[in-house]
Amino acid sequence: MQTKCFRIASLQQDAAYIQQAAGVIRAGGLVAFPTETVYGLGANALDEQAVKKIFLAKGRPQDNPLIVHISSLEMLSPLVKEVPQKANELMRRYWPGPLTIVMKRTERIPAAISAGLDTVAVRFPSNPIAKALIEASGVPIAAPSANLSGSPSPTTAYHVMQDMDGRIEMVLDGGECEFGVESTVVSIAGDTAHLLRPGAVTAEMLREIYPDLVISKAVLDKLEDGQKAESPGMKYKHYAPKAHVVIVDASAQDFARFVNTCGEDVYVLAYEEEVPGIQKPCITVGYYNNPQTQAHELFKKLRELDEVGATKAYIRAPRQDGMGLAVYNRLLRAAAFEVITLE
Repeated sequence: MQTKCFRIASLQQDAAYIQQAAGVIRAGGLVAFPTETVYGLGANALDEQAVKKIFLAKGRPQDNPLIVHISSLEMLSPLVKEVPQKANELMRRYWPGPLTIVMKRTERIPAAISAGLDTVAVRFPSNPIAKALIEASGVPIAAPSANLSGSPSPTTAYHVMQDMDGRIEMVLDGGECEFGVESTVVSIAGDTAHLLRPGAVTAEMLREIYPDLVISKAVLDKLEDGQKAESPGMKYKHYAPKAHVVIVDASAQDFARFVNTCGEDVYVLAYEEEVPGIQKPCITVGYYNNPQTQAHELFKKLRELDEVGATKAYIRAPRQDGMGLAVYNRLLRAAAFEVITLE
């Protein structure tokens, strides 16, 4: 299969590419497209055979659910059994945007999307190309990140082509993604709201609506044996480069002393302000006190480790408040939960 990649400079100028991509979706094919979080790999969410192609293209386990993307609130009602009262406030504040809401699904949602669960994860993206593609397709679009399963999520069309060239019909190139990590996932399918995956809509923001919000144990720990993934991004190892990544829980000074005494083949994923004290090859990943910059850079820099041929890389544990929780969540999975604590 030849994968076509089209640069979308403007929706008006490149409307023909959007229409061509929508035709691929309606015909049961796969299109990668930009969102404000990461690039998604899209298929018609109401076509089970098309949805199954996503799993094949990515090499994705069948027990990992997908997110359904919509372009209007009118598209939501056929997909979910009910919209809880407080969900309306969530949508008013954060849709369109980087928030996925899990609710009870209707029978219109193919079982493959929900991995056998009775729920569906739905998102209304704010990226104009994503919205235009969904509107032109006329159907909700199921889309995980457009990468090979387990590897760092793509934040540019170049990353998508690295993983998906020859596997899918088309890529819409909308430039670099705004946030750089996937959407927040919150489940309101039960009596209590549960944060399943942290993102740009933070736990602190969600607690303004759900004061009793529960942060899932799986945000910072491995899924228990036999436990089903309620959301994408909850698997044991995810977002991982080929390089062996290790998180170090330490002060900046202790971290620098530690990595400076490591072997010669070590790279460091370093925060900008800490680079001067590190004597190893560094790949910068934003500023320690600005988790938004870390999120924007993280997946790109994890891929860069492989581009430079790194075999092992250390990174100091980020903060765990605000968007820092999202960064730490992704790092834990990229490192397969390997954390060294320096006393």
